[in-house]
Amino acid sequence: MQQAILECKNGSVYYWYTNIDFARRTVFLLHGLTANHAMFDKQIEFLSDKYNVIAWDAPAHGKSRPYSNFSYEDAVVVMLQILNKLQIKEVVLIGQSIGGFIAQSFISRYPEMVIGFVSIDSTPFGNYYSKSDIWWLKQIEWICKPFSEKMLKASMARQNAVTKAGRDNMLEMVSDYEKAELCHLMGIGYAGFLEDNRELQIPCPLLILVGEKDNTGKVKQYNKEWSKRTDIKITWIPNAAHNSNVDNPNFVNYCIGEFLANL
Repeated sequence: MQQAILECKNGSVYYWYTNIDFARRTVFLLHGLTANHAMFDKQIEFLSDKYNVIAWDAPAHGKSRPYSNFSYEDAVVVMLQILNKLQIKEVVLIGQSIGGFIAQSFISRYPEMVIGFVSIDSTPFGNYYSKSDIWWLKQIEWICKPFSEKMLKASMARQNAVTKAGRDNMLEMVSDYEKAELCHLMGIGYAGFLEDNRELQIPCPLLILVGEKDNTGKVKQYNKEWSKRTDIKITWIPNAAHNSNVDNPNFVNYCIGEFLANL
C-alpha cells in the first residue's frame, strides 16, 4: 500500500492505496469511530490480489490529526477528492460502524459512483431513531468523562471486541488519543451523524454484516429493522462483537469476497 496525504482546509488526511489497475473494481475501506485504517489489515491483505483497495485514517482520526470542524459532509468531500485524484469513477464502499454512516452520507450525495455497499456493524440512515435514542447519542461526550483514560480505553476494547486480537487491535488504535480528545471525538462523531441523517434508499447492492455478540447500543435492533424494511437478510458473524471484521476476519472476508464476486 502506498501512503499519500491530502492537504485540506481543515487539516491533512492520510490515505493508503494499492497500485491502481483500471480493469479492476475499487474498494474504499471506511473504519469506525476512534479507530484507523489498521482495523482493516486483514481485509486489505485479502482484497489486494483482486481489487484496487483504498483505506484512510478518516478526518480527525489516526494520523489525520489535528483536524478541525469534523463533519460527515466534509468527510464526503475528502473522499471525493481522493477518488478524483486516483481517477476512480465507481467504487464499492465498505464501512464499519460510523464508517457505514460516512458511506451512506457519500451515497446520498453521489449515488451514481457507488456500485456496492458493505455495512459492518453499522446502522442505517433514516427514521429509525427515537427521541430517546437521539437524546442519549447527544450525551456521549460527557458520559465518557468520569472514566479515567486507562479505564475508558480498556472498556472500549472490551465493548468492541471479544477476541484477544480484536481487543489488542482496538487498544492499539486508541493508544495515541488523550482522554479529552477521545471523548470529544465520540461526541462529535454521533452528533455529526444526527445532523447528517436523512431518509435514504440504498440504490446499489447492500450487504449487512453484524457480529452475533455486538452489544453496542441498539446496533442489533436497528439492523433487524433495516433488514425488515429492505428485505435484505443480515449475515450474522459468529464469535464477533462490534469490530466483527477484526474478531472474525476469515468469515467476514469470505462474505465480502462472495458479495464482490456477485456484483
